[in-house]
Amino acid sequence: MDIVAYMRSLGAAARQASRVIARANTGAKNAALQAIHDELLRDRASVLAANARDMAAGEASGLDAALLDRLALDDARFDGMLEGLRQVIALADPIGEMTDFTYRPSGIQLGKMRVPLGVIGIIYESRPNVTLEAASLCLKSGNATILRGGSEALQSNNAIAACIQRGLEAVGMPRAVVQVVETADRAAVGQLITLPEFVDVIVPRGGKGLIERVSREARVPVIKHLDGNCHVFLDRDADPVKAERIAINAKTHRYGVCNAMETLLVDAPVAAAMLPGLAAAYRAKGVELRGCAQTLAIIGDGIAASEDDWYTEYLAPVLAIKIVDGVDAAIAHINQYGSHHTDAIVTENYTRARQFLAEVDSSSVMVNASTRFADGFEYGLGAEIGISTDKIHARGPVGLEGLTSQKWIVFGDGQIRG
Repeated sequence: MDIVAYMRSLGAAARQASRVIARANTGAKNAALQAIHDELLRDRASVLAANARDMAAGEASGLDAALLDRLALDDARFDGMLEGLRQVIALADPIGEMTDFTYRPSGIQLGKMRVPLGVIGIIYESRPNVTLEAASLCLKSGNATILRGGSEALQSNNAIAACIQRGLEAVGMPRAVVQVVETADRAAVGQLITLPEFVDVIVPRGGKGLIERVSREARVPVIKHLDGNCHVFLDRDADPVKAERIAINAKTHRYGVCNAMETLLVDAPVAAAMLPGLAAAYRAKGVELRGCAQTLAIIGDGIAASEDDWYTEYLAPVLAIKIVDGVDAAIAHINQYGSHHTDAIVTENYTRARQFLAEVDSSSVMVNASTRFADGFEYGLGAEIGISTDKIHARGPVGLEGLTSQKWIVFGDGQIRG
């Protein structure tokens, strides 16, 4: 296959399709999404069978547990995909929204209109549900998209893409509104990120190496989904019951996800009271504990944490624990070692909660809640393209509005500038 020619053909088709979807009204877009929903429901068995083949191949090739967890589709996750799609259908359409109107002294009326970005290239690894989430959000926000999933999920992604394209055709929309790159050749990524004449934005989702490569080589703007080195800080005024529930859930609900806690910070005055019970609960779930010297003295065993541990996104049943002296030290640790993804404080102290919210430099900052809530579905976005750790143009879970821009609009009545 001539990768250059193939990717340029996808880009050209996407650019043409983007003009069609950009002018589609809300009813037409929702009809397409409903048709896609119906196709997936009808072809559920084929999609799950394709995923089973990917899982078998992944296990045979030695994929680690975190990647296999992300790759797996079962009935519950399939139902979750469909529920996310129904949520996207129910969301308000941001396209065409006009806001911020004001009259200028000249008599012109000035405002802003929300518009699609155009063509969005999305590069991701493992999770086949991203294929549907990305396609539905791009379609609802009036964008065409080119999706390049990982080779380990190729059959799953192609099966989902076939349902999407049948749904588009059923309502008379171009198949090129959503295209999935059908080759596992890594050169396809290099081509996709260097086609500014066809692609307006790149969204990479995956490991740090992928994000760094895309950020370094891309010739189009990038919305980065970096690693999730997330923290929970148990303050000296934390409710012990809330603290235990949140700290256990944030780490053990699922390991191979970017919003799982990777470092637990415990305020020194309550460490001796809280850590033994937490350590026992983690051990019962098979979590390896790596702690500072003070932590190891309290919990009795574990592995001494290295400097690298504070920076690490494990995506595995491994947890780093550090005892810190107060909220200032916790904030300083998070801002130095964290990835600006999601961080939480457990406290009943209003002043310290407000300080944590104001000073932790992350895309989601929480009080008395598990980091696992940092998710487009949980935030009511229906689904998400990713969780951006950038500060512009979108930050946190990127839903419909994050896939749009605004342009200035002017209404006049014959005014000319003198």
